[in-house]
Amino acid sequence: MKITDLIIDPKSLGNKLWLVDVTPAYEYKDNRRTDTVTGYRYAVAMPEKGLDKINVRIDGKQLMEAPDGFAEVRFEGLEVFIYWSQGQPQVGAKATGIQLVNTKT
Repeated sequence: MKITDLIIDPKSLGNKLWLVDVTPAYEYKDNRRTDTVTGYRYAVAMPEKGLDKINVRIDGKQLMEAPDGFAEVRFEGLEVFIYWSQGQPQVGAKATGIQLVNTKT
């Protein structure tokens, strides 16, 4: 079995995810970035993991603006995976949607 075949439980990221930034994700051709935006990367901090960050890619149009500070969010269809970059394993994530968590009761 290859390490990239493993499926990581998204719950391992913790129960809270704080959106801190949103950046475009570009198409690559022949290992070179094009000017074509294919989706967006939503950078989230994980307070239960010492504020480590992970980028969650969502293809398509931008679904949320970067907050002033941070905002608690949840993802729809979240998948966490391992990929190789420059000879090192990395953790990546993708989703199909994102929503603000309403903390007001």
